[in-house]
Amino acid sequence: MNELAIQTDRLVKTYRELRAVDELSINVPRGGVYGFLGRNGAGKTSTMRMLLGLARPTAGTATVLGFPIGRDQLAILERTAYVTEGKVLYGRLTARELVRFTRGFYPNWSDEAVARYARRFDIPMDRPFAKLSLGNRTKVCLLLALAQQAELLILDEPTSGLDPVAVDEFQRVVVEDLAGDGRTVLVSSHQLADVERIAEWVGMIDNGRLLLEARLDDIKSKFRLITAAGTGLPQNKGGDIVSVSCDGNFCKYLVRANAEAFAAELGSQGATITEVSPLGLREIFLELVRKEGNDIPRQRRATRPLECGSSLPLS
Repeated sequence: MNELAIQTDRLVKTYRELRAVDELSINVPRGGVYGFLGRNGAGKTSTMRMLLGLARPTAGTATVLGFPIGRDQLAILERTAYVTEGKVLYGRLTARELVRFTRGFYPNWSDEAVARYARRFDIPMDRPFAKLSLGNRTKVCLLLALAQQAELLILDEPTSGLDPVAVDEFQRVVVEDLAGDGRTVLVSSHQLADVERIAEWVGMIDNGRLLLEARLDDIKSKFRLITAAGTGLPQNKGGDIVSVSCDGNFCKYLVRANAEAFAAELGSQGATITEVSPLGLREIFLELVRKEGNDIPRQRRATRPLECGSSLPLS
């Protein structure tokens, strides 16, 4: 069995003159939680839609659960649950009616899971979807995805509108019920603190390009921000130096490894090291994306209608 749940090779998606995904190569291991991070318009949703056959790649290849996209799409859809950012379903149907409508598409559907997660998320099952709050619409979408008992869950902003209690419950479900059962979760979210609590792997993209992919523990243990003062400090990135920002005689270096050795080298050149700081996921993301944003003009994407709660179109 392929040890990767998702693998893309130089995947490209263009919309007219816009290159939304730019030769993206990511590797999502099976049986864990992968945080897929980026700013609005970075290319995350376009990537996920290509993986599910909802958009056709302009170039490049990808496999999902060992099946090539575009060629074995039905096999992928049968094994994958999808919650989209838009949280759009049939507005007149209640959650209970949406369950009855959806269950027939999925051979592994679990009514026991419906009952369990409806109770855990405190979902109003008999209220029309259109009349629910954003948080409760999100809960319904999660319910439909979880009941599929899918091998792979692709979740786009899965906590939008959820209160802290519901977010905590969602995190428990992801770690204990999904990853704990050997299933794979690809989660895209702007809530970096939430991703940091549940993800084992992280991939960061900007302007459709991969900035960083690694185990979260490795990122947090090796990345450091070094602040140095002196004259003639090096201002080029490369090797372990991910980014450099200087203001007068002060420079900050984001390094991905060997921070102590680099700080010692700066000291040997006459620099004064004022700080060597560990960084959380949010700080690393901001340092990488801000630097990328200075180097490359920001791109904008047109918003597109999204389906929700299932890897099969529901509207």
